[in-house]
Amino acid sequence: MAAGGAAGGAGDRYPAGEPDGSGDRDRPGGRDDTARPARRPAAPRETVLRTLSDMSEGFLTVDEAWRISFANREAVRLLGAEPVRPGRSLWQVAAIAAPGLEGQCRRATAEGRPIGFDLTRPLDGRLYFLRLVPVPEGGLGISFVDVTDHRPREDGQPLGVPARERAARMAELTTALAEAVTSKDVVRAVAEHVLPPVAADGLVVETLEGGRIRVVDSVGYAREFLRRIDGIPLTEHTAVADVLRNRTPLFVGSAAEFEKLYPRLKHLSDNSPSRAWAFLPLIVSGRATGSCVISFSEPRTFSEDDRTLLTALSSLVAQALERARLFDVEHTRAQGLQRGLLPRTLPSLPAVTAAARYLPAGRGDEVGGDWYDVIPLSADRVAMVIGDVMGHGITEAATMGRLRTAVRTLADLDMDPDELLTHLSEIVGDLGYDYYATCLYAVFDPVTRICSYALAGHLPPLLVHPDGTVHTPDVDINPPLGAADPPFDVHELRLPEEALLVFCTDGLVESPDRDADQGLTLLRQTLGTAVTRSGYFDPPGTTGPGAGTARLEELCDLVVSTLLPDHAATNDDAALLIAHTRCTPTDDVASCSLPEDPRAAGQAREYVRSQLDVWGLDDLVMSTELLVSELIGNVVRHAGGPIRLRLMRSRSLICEVYDGSLTTPRIRRVGQTDEGGRGLHLVAALSRRWGTRYLADGKCIWTEQDLPHAERELPHEDSHDGPDGV
Repeated sequence: MAAGGAAGGAGDRYPAGEPDGSGDRDRPGGRDDTARPARRPAAPRETVLRTLSDMSEGFLTVDEAWRISFANREAVRLLGAEPVRPGRSLWQVAAIAAPGLEGQCRRATAEGRPIGFDLTRPLDGRLYFLRLVPVPEGGLGISFVDVTDHRPREDGQPLGVPARERAARMAELTTALAEAVTSKDVVRAVAEHVLPPVAADGLVVETLEGGRIRVVDSVGYAREFLRRIDGIPLTEHTAVADVLRNRTPLFVGSAAEFEKLYPRLKHLSDNSPSRAWAFLPLIVSGRATGSCVISFSEPRTFSEDDRTLLTALSSLVAQALERARLFDVEHTRAQGLQRGLLPRTLPSLPAVTAAARYLPAGRGDEVGGDWYDVIPLSADRVAMVIGDVMGHGITEAATMGRLRTAVRTLADLDMDPDELLTHLSEIVGDLGYDYYATCLYAVFDPVTRICSYALAGHLPPLLVHPDGTVHTPDVDINPPLGAADPPFDVHELRLPEEALLVFCTDGLVESPDRDADQGLTLLRQTLGTAVTRSGYFDPPGTTGPGAGTARLEELCDLVVSTLLPDHAATNDDAALLIAHTRCTPTDDVASCSLPEDPRAAGQAREYVRSQLDVWGLDDLVMSTELLVSELIGNVVRHAGGPIRLRLMRSRSLICEVYDGSLTTPRIRRVGQTDEGGRGLHLVAALSRRWGTRYLADGKCIWTEQDLPHAERELPHEDSHDGPDGV
């Protein structure tokens, strides 16, 4: 049966002409002024077919044997191209093969009159209105339209998502996207506010970067599948690439339809849990920036409302994702700056092995200013520092970097903790009234086993003994840097032969559900239990930490996971520094007092020869004799006060000369005819490094020489991981 015949029998919707093809749309009765039938040329077949093809309703015709003879574009879209191929039986169209359809079709043909009725589509439960129009030559014209959103259920509610509910969903999505900060926030908002109302269960959001399509985040897809689609070039013939190039949405109602459109990608649909897809381009300022793919686990027909809604939503998503991507870029740069300002590794020193963790805020939009450092000083002493610049942002991170650099510079001058914090407070004060920072600076001396520290608005250190006892010093805390007036109080802790010193910022112990005191109590319990149960420390008398760096790293992980189990929900960054301290064995230190006259140099050389012989360092005798002769000669000539010589055997040979003067030794330019002034040049040439530190009653000039054959093996000479422990 021809399509034109179907049109001729379409009743009131498609007016028929006379049997011979004539008809009159101008005059009643179809007669002209002479009362003869008015003849008009029949409409061309192509015009009729074009009209039927462009109908907004689905339309198809069947012959007397119920074989499909014509289907317009909407019918193909709703029912699928293969099921409505000419020659196929109407009863084989699964999309409308609902109970009662055959009976209604036979009834319309038998009665010779149009019949209209509702039909529930088996695939997705949507409701369609079908109109069956018998054709005189035999067969039927069938039109159908989706009325799901316009027919009430038995309970009086619309079958589909009502327009008002969709509008509410749109408003909710708009609000959620406005609050979204990161790209993952955008994906989360889409998953929450878009997928449920359209009964979707899968989502992939992608961006276009450098000519390749990159996955941002997803819902309902396995990692392996995402890996396979990540990075596909825009030039490939894929659904996402096509919608990005054409900037037009693509709705695919079944896997068969997808495979017909993209036969080379059959392996992707086979490995995907989805059976229908909406491929939506994300357009910003006229350019395609990415795509949003919404998928369904069952085949689906997309109604006009579905298409309109999803297309409108994709516009909102595009704008939000573009904002989020800009934030992600800036946030990544800021975090990179912050991590670049923290130590990449921490040194493992004879007296201290340390491990640290830095955790940025989980919810914060900006980076923070928490920081820490471990700094080797002279005579195997170690400086440990931790601080927190108040506030969040690039400026605070940069300020943190400036303070860390300042601390290292001041620490190299061997300043006492109170003096160092005084200078640091002046630096913060110069930044302006809006800048404040907390800081804890500590110096551990492994010979005296004294840890001296000063606080500026910061939590004091915790001391963990080998038996698991955790001691919290009860000290007054000075105001923060930038708000405090010097002097800063100096406190001392006498440490056992081995111990743990634990430093942290308030972000580790404070959280929305607990205050700092509760957090410190939990921290003490965690440390004490961990040390007791793990047997962290070696039996007395052993050298170095028995568990080594690995156990220290494990302890950091335990503390962080216990105090911040839900780090993603935190609003502040946090820093943790744990230092395993060890005292210097007494047989590795030797000292003597010397007279304040020229005899001192000779006695010093004799003492050096004797002690280095005991230590088996005969190769260093000559150079060490020259060093002590020059240093003590300078003291006798230019300084004064009690003179003392101290030798230390460590990873290097340390030679120290103490006197009661505060004069500073300086290397000066020496002329060819000058008789003196070359002593410190000789000291610099013979030493790996040398320097001066000032004491309450004088100063100490020190030198370090490398051991010739690594006579003393000390554990853990390799540095280890810093901020993240990775």
